[in-house]
Amino acid sequence: MDFDFPLRKIIHVDMDAFYASVEQHDNPELKGKPVAVGGGSKRGVVSAASYEARKFGVRSAMSGYLAQKNCPELIFVKPRFDRYKEVSQQVRHVFFEYTDLVEPLSLDEAYLDVTENKKGNPSATMIAKEIRQKIRDKTGLTASAGISINKFIAKVASDYNKPNGQKTVNPEEVLQFLEDLDIRKFYGVGKVTAQRMYKLGIFTGRDLKEKTQEFLDDHFGKSGSYYYHVVRGIHLSEVKPERIPKSVGAERTFRENLSSEIFMLERLGNIAEELERRLKKSKIAGKTITLKIKYSDFTLQTRSKTLPYFISEKDLILETAKELLYQSSMQNSVRLLGISLANLNTEKKKIAKSDQEETVSVQLKFDF
Repeated sequence: MDFDFPLRKIIHVDMDAFYASVEQHDNPELKGKPVAVGGGSKRGVVSAASYEARKFGVRSAMSGYLAQKNCPELIFVKPRFDRYKEVSQQVRHVFFEYTDLVEPLSLDEAYLDVTENKKGNPSATMIAKEIRQKIRDKTGLTASAGISINKFIAKVASDYNKPNGQKTVNPEEVLQFLEDLDIRKFYGVGKVTAQRMYKLGIFTGRDLKEKTQEFLDDHFGKSGSYYYHVVRGIHLSEVKPERIPKSVGAERTFRENLSSEIFMLERLGNIAEELERRLKKSKIAGKTITLKIKYSDFTLQTRSKTLPYFISEKDLILETAKELLYQSSMQNSVRLLGISLANLNTEKKKIAKSDQEETVSVQLKFDF
């Protein structure tokens, strides 16, 4: 079975319950206990949950109230992002021992292209095993990994043997793997999309593969082409060492709902100050400012304005945010405000790929 596009050796490494695992590692009294990072206050939201807590249905983005209800013995700890960043850097140092083609997705996961690697090791499976062991030796934490011919399949595979495991999908196994895959496990298919697919009789990759691209385009718009190709093992996105942000933002959730624009101005000032700090640190500026408002009934509203010039200064950000705030009256009391800056000065023109790029088309000779 041949592919008429370049095959790569991609590893997706995902730390296991990262924030919670760091807390359990640093405080042995928490080991083996249900732990939630964040979510401790009345209005708090869980940032991460240990595997012991997940058994009770505690998940990230869940309200602290519901998490406590699901697991009365749950232990809440305050997030320590500086510590998580420190450990994340240790993990990335391990990655760079093997390849410079590392694309971080967050503090706790990354793609690695090891088609050509610094160790000269032809086996991506063995490299993943070595990396996971080195991470454990250096940090005391476990990681899981997925290994395959592209980023999409590697990411799906990394979730298969969690925690502290890995799965390789060899080239000759790709199509069968995708056909057997539950549609909910397709990266990019959320709960809403899954329900839409169910109504169309799509429950597995095999069902998805039976649909024409025209059918998928009609029902899923621009995503239709993506679904059509990934189920056939086609995902040509390369590992990009420098992930260029499309936007930079900051937001705050308030202990008490804000009922007037007047009460929001001071908060917006603090948010704008934090956003300026992030922009200056990354040496980024942008033209499009978006004000995010989440009301007490959890409805979300965004208001945007594009300026004719790049900005990164707090005063200019705040001035535009105020204008957007007063653009129309409040619908309800407000529980969250956020400001983001897009249309950044980091956009780069895509460089056309060389026509001389060699295509590896014989699967069985591509050792994993």
